[in-house]
Amino acid sequence: MYPNLYYAFRDLFGIEIPAFKILQTFGFFVAVAFLAGAWVLTKELKRREQLGWLKPVAETVMTGGPAGTGEYLTSGILGFLLGWKGLGLVLNWDTVSQNFQGFILSGEGSFLGGLAVAGLLVFLKYNSSKGKKGTVAKKETVSIWPHQRVPDIIVMAAIAGLLGAKVFHNLENWNDFVQDPIGALLSFSGLTFYGGLIVATVVILRYARKKQIGIKHLIDSAAPALMLAYAIGRMGCQFAGDGDWGIYNSAYITDTTGHVVQVAPAEFSSAVQRNIAFFRQQYSDTAHIPHAAFAKPAALSFLPDWFFASGYAHNVVNEGVPLPGCDGPYCRVLPVGVYPTPLYEILACLLLTGVLWAIRKKITVPGVIFGIYLVLNGLERFFVEKIRVNTKYNIFGFHPTQAEIISFLLIVGGIVWIWYCRKKNAAVATAA
Repeated sequence: MYPNLYYAFRDLFGIEIPAFKILQTFGFFVAVAFLAGAWVLTKELKRREQLGWLKPVAETVMTGGPAGTGEYLTSGILGFLLGWKGLGLVLNWDTVSQNFQGFILSGEGSFLGGLAVAGLLVFLKYNSSKGKKGTVAKKETVSIWPHQRVPDIIVMAAIAGLLGAKVFHNLENWNDFVQDPIGALLSFSGLTFYGGLIVATVVILRYARKKQIGIKHLIDSAAPALMLAYAIGRMGCQFAGDGDWGIYNSAYITDTTGHVVQVAPAEFSSAVQRNIAFFRQQYSDTAHIPHAAFAKPAALSFLPDWFFASGYAHNVVNEGVPLPGCDGPYCRVLPVGVYPTPLYEILACLLLTGVLWAIRKKITVPGVIFGIYLVLNGLERFFVEKIRVNTKYNIFGFHPTQAEIISFLLIVGGIVWIWYCRKKNAAVATAA
């Protein structure tokens, strides 16, 4: 696994770039996911605009005039934050590089560096504004197309999505949150996709209504973008080893090098006993540890063992037992292989992205593509939950996980939404 890009470049290319220690692998893939989603969303919105399904909206904007007080304040605050943390990072590199996340969330930094950069940005703003002195700000009416609003949509989706993902994760892991609420809220790990999807959807729909964007065409355009972004985000989970993996595959244990090896079913109990201290930290009853044995079938012998089980050596959350011969901050490996569920979701969602992209021109009823996305996303997540590690609830004798509940509602909601959109479209066609 690659907790940050330093380890990735070192293992893949034999190049050691210490500065890359601050670039977290999970965060890198999240950023790529948003960029890829933005590209797909923009491309599909433009197509619908060309077909006349989406129209521009006239807006009044202010142009000309010197910089105002608000602009100077924004430049100053941004400059202070950059200088405060940036110079602090440079001056304390040896310490900070070992715990970049902790440094960013702490009160440490360079106060003088913050003042210096703030002053510089304010001066640059003043200098660029000098030529506008004596000019008068005036109102102009411009036409703004939906695809031009994608940057705003992506920023809102990122903020609302991350907040929603964090809140839903802590609700799902309430006991851990109660023990350390500040640490749970500020930690960069622990995100629930459906929480982010729900909160971001609410925020973006409110924005779309305010900006007079056709909501059905917007969500249809977003469907393949969302599926692709989810697949790329799961790459971050897989390559960083963020703890979002499956139950134990008791047909495999990890050896001293961190690789999984196939063993007889009885070896699972022996591995648990050899590492009983670790398993007791995870489960109060070590006699009922969730696991399922599935050895690689002969028909799939061409696939590597890590497709069926992974020890997630060097995982970013430092989960597992010490890895022999390893010296550093990420030297843990799971003693028994787990199902690499992020890998399965990557493959499934890339395939489903292709499906949505292929049918987007064939289905012309507004809203139906998004309904299909809800059904496909719900089905994918519902079935992968069967081998994932998650908190289960007791509801009338049933024991679903949070994701199973939400995915079931998405499937039902998607079917109902498709029916509603088709019925609405038929009614409009009949009236016309």
